[in-house]
Amino acid sequence: MVTNHLCKMKEKKTSIIRQSWSQLLLVIGIIIVVNLISSNLFTRFDLTNEKRYTLSTETRELIKNVDDIVYFRVFLEGEFPAGFKRLKRETKELLDEFRAYNKNIQYEFINPSASEDQKERNATYQLLVQQGLQPTNLQVKTKTGLEQQVIFPGALISYRNNETSIELLDAQMNVPPEGVLNNSIENLEFKLANAIYKITRLKKPSIAFIEGQGELDEQDTYDLAASLQENYIVDRIRIDSKLNALVNRILVDSVKQVWEIAPKYATIIIAKPDSMFSGKDRFIIDQYLMYGGKILWFVDPVLASMDSISGSENTVAIAKNLDLQSQLFTYGVRLNKDLVMDLSANSIPIRTGQMGNQPQIEFFPWYYFPIVTPTTKHPIGKNLNAISTQFVSSIDTLTTKNVKKTILLSTSPYSRIEQVPALISLSMLREQPDPRQYTTPPQAIAVLLEGTFASDFKNRIPPEIMNDKGIGFSEISVPTAMLVVSDGDMVRNQFQKGKPLPLGYDQYTRETFGNKDFVMNAINYLTEGPGLISLRSREMKLRLLDKTKVNESKLTWQLFNILAPVLLIITAGLVLIRLRKRKYAR
Repeated sequence: MVTNHLCKMKEKKTSIIRQSWSQLLLVIGIIIVVNLISSNLFTRFDLTNEKRYTLSTETRELIKNVDDIVYFRVFLEGEFPAGFKRLKRETKELLDEFRAYNKNIQYEFINPSASEDQKERNATYQLLVQQGLQPTNLQVKTKTGLEQQVIFPGALISYRNNETSIELLDAQMNVPPEGVLNNSIENLEFKLANAIYKITRLKKPSIAFIEGQGELDEQDTYDLAASLQENYIVDRIRIDSKLNALVNRILVDSVKQVWEIAPKYATIIIAKPDSMFSGKDRFIIDQYLMYGGKILWFVDPVLASMDSISGSENTVAIAKNLDLQSQLFTYGVRLNKDLVMDLSANSIPIRTGQMGNQPQIEFFPWYYFPIVTPTTKHPIGKNLNAISTQFVSSIDTLTTKNVKKTILLSTSPYSRIEQVPALISLSMLREQPDPRQYTTPPQAIAVLLEGTFASDFKNRIPPEIMNDKGIGFSEISVPTAMLVVSDGDMVRNQFQKGKPLPLGYDQYTRETFGNKDFVMNAINYLTEGPGLISLRSREMKLRLLDKTKVNESKLTWQLFNILAPVLLIITAGLVLIRLRKRKYAR
C-alpha cells in the first residue's frame, strides 16, 4: 500500500513538472512568434487626442527613402529645468519614431558643457556657434544658489559629406515660457523632417533676386541670401527686356513654331524697387507667372525714408509710381497709397541732450514702424516671433476668380491710417498719442495668393514684343502662387561698422524679430510646395494646471497624497484578514 502511494505521488510530481515545462516552453514559443511577427509587421497606437505621436504621411515617405546614415547630434544633454527636459524627451521620442521606420536615422545626445576645463568648454561653445547654433543662457537653482548655465538647444545633422544645423527652441516675444516650449515642440517634426529632406536631396532649386529698378542690393540682402544659399542656388539677374531672362524656351516643332516654355527659377524675389518697370519687363514677369513661376513681392507703394529725416525733423511721404499696382490689381490685391501707424511699434533712438562730451540717447516708439505679431494658422506664419516693419501700407484683397487669398500679416487693432501725401515729423515723439485716434481695425500688410491667375496683358501685348519669335503668350496661368508684402524693408538687414547684421536683428533695441523666419518659410512654401511645411500647422494643446486652484487646494491634495495610500493598504489588509478568517473558520 505504501509503495503504491509513493508511486502515485511520484507520478503526480512528474506530471506537475512536465506540465510546468510545457507551460514554460509554450510561453517561450509565444514570445518568439510575437517577436518574429513584430519584426516584420510594424504598427503603433497613438491614443492622444491631437495624434502627437503619429508621423505625417509626408514624413514617413521621406524617411523610408533615406538610403544612407543621417546622424543627429542633439545638444540637449545635462541638468536642465523641467521645460528643457520635456523638449529633450519629445525630441528623443520623435527621433525614435523616425528610426522605427528607417534604421539609417541615428542620433546621440551631447552635453557641450561636460568638460570641467573652462577653456575647453569655451572652445566647444565657439565651434558650435561657428556651425550655426545659438546659445541660450539659463539661471539654474543649485545648492549654493542661482548659477548661469549655457545651453545650445539645437542639433547638427550630417549625411555623407553634408552637414546642417537646426534650432530646436523657437524664440518668441511676449509669449510665456510654457507657450514657447509648446510651440517649439509643435514644430519639431517639421524641423527634423525638413532638415532630412534638404540634406539628402540631390539638386537644389534656383532662386533669383531681380535687379535693375533700384531694388535692394547684395549688401542689403546679404544675410537673407547667405541663409538661402544653404538650401538653394541663389542668383541676381537683370531682366533688361530679355524674353528668356526668367524662362527656358525650347523649339519642339519648327514647322508649327511650337515652343516648350518652363520657369528658369523656382521663385523670384522683387525687393523694394524704387523706379518703374518697362512694359516688356512687366510682360516677362507676367509670363513667368503664367508658366508656373512663384513670386515674392516686397513693394513700397509709398516713398518714405528715415534718411530724409536725419538731416531735419520733417519729411513728406508721397506715392510711388512703379507701374506695378495695376498688375497686382489684376492678380487680386490692391496696394493702397497710405501709411499705417500702430501703437504697437518699434522704438528708435533719439538724441535728447548732452552730458559732457557724451550725447544722451533715449528710445521712443515710432508709430510708423509697426511690430506685427503673426496670428495666422497658416504654416508660413504660425508660431513665429513678432516681425519688424518700416513705413508699411495697407493691402486690400479683391474678388478674383480661381485665386485664393490668405492674409498672413496684419497690424494690431490699435492702428491708424494716414493718407499720402503726408507730413512725417519727429515732433510727434514729444507728445503722448491719443488712443482715440488709433481705433482702425487690423490692416493686412502681407497676403498670399494661390490659384490660376489671369494675365495682365490679355488683349494688350506690348508692341515691342509682338515681333519676337516664340513668345508663347498664355492668358491663364497654371496653378501657382505669390506673396505680396507692402514693406520692402522687411528683407533688409542692418549694418554695424560696415558689416551686415542678421536679418531681423535690431542693433538699437538689440532684439531679434521674426523677419528671416517669415521670409524663409514663405520661400520654402512657394518653392517646395505645401508638403512638409504643412506640418507647422499641427497643434498640441498646452494643458496647464490652474495655479490659483492649485494654491487654494494645496494642503488638501498633500494630505490626500499622504493618507490615501496608507488607508488603501490598511483597508486591503483588513479585507484579507477577514477573508482568511472566513476561509479557515470552516
